[in-house]
Amino acid sequence: MTSLLDAVRRYADIHTDAGGLGTSAIPGLMTVRAFAPSGLQHAIARPIVCLVVQGSKNVAMGTTSVNFSAGESLLITADVPIVSQITRASLAAPYLSLVLELDQALIAELGVQMGAAPGETHAPLRVDTTDAEVADAALRLLNLLDRPAAVPVLHAQLVRELHYWLLAGRHGAALRRLGWPNGPAQRVARAVALLRKDFARTLPVERLADVAGMSPSSFHQHFRAVTSLSPLQFQKQLRLIEARRLMLAEGASASSAAFAVGYESVPQFTREYGRLFGTTPVRDARAARERLATA
Repeated sequence: MTSLLDAVRRYADIHTDAGGLGTSAIPGLMTVRAFAPSGLQHAIARPIVCLVVQGSKNVAMGTTSVNFSAGESLLITADVPIVSQITRASLAAPYLSLVLELDQALIAELGVQMGAAPGETHAPLRVDTTDAEVADAALRLLNLLDRPAAVPVLHAQLVRELHYWLLAGRHGAALRRLGWPNGPAQRVARAVALLRKDFARTLPVERLADVAGMSPSSFHQHFRAVTSLSPLQFQKQLRLIEARRLMLAEGASASSAAFAVGYESVPQFTREYGRLFGTTPVRDARAARERLATA
């Protein structure tokens, strides 16, 4: 994967922002770079594939924890809460990876054409060696960014090819379930989309189940199977992660962040914030300011 490493390094050197992300003109395609091991990062991940080309990282979901490093790829096949940490990175050898958001409609279309039916249920978080065909398609997709005029014309077919090789390779069995038309993963995804959009509002489980086209009891069962959380727990984590972003990135106070994400009680917000992040909102914001001051 030396060629892909060189391409990711070159792109990251030019396009990486202060947070370590290098976005691109291709929707959902980005690079990640870090010059030192990181602290714990909480997020609700979208379905992605992450190709690590240098360094290493740990990602945990519930009781599942995976480590992956150069030459391996992480596959996330559902909107799930994760805790991630870059574990190996330095100035001489920074952590580098290429990330692509997965297209469920494209996976479904390719699955039909390939005659690939979904197999047994797979955990939404898995790591495996990156297939050579996947790395090659990713390299050509990244190199396309050097030709801006060609991106609108050619990127779709290269994204399609990359999805094909993912389906044909080591991650294929896990990936097919994501594209299973009207399967549990896609139904739950519809409810998750509503939760992401309206997380600050009270959303009865009956409404979420209706969006998913399931009975409330069936929905609750499938939602937990896909995300590892109940709908209420999922919404709570969405609120807390957004509140933390408002405080750390936009300088909001703890109380204003709490109310902005739907909390009616600041003490309740503080308790639940502490359970998820291991510190109080005020201490977390103060620590972030101190890190910026010494950076």
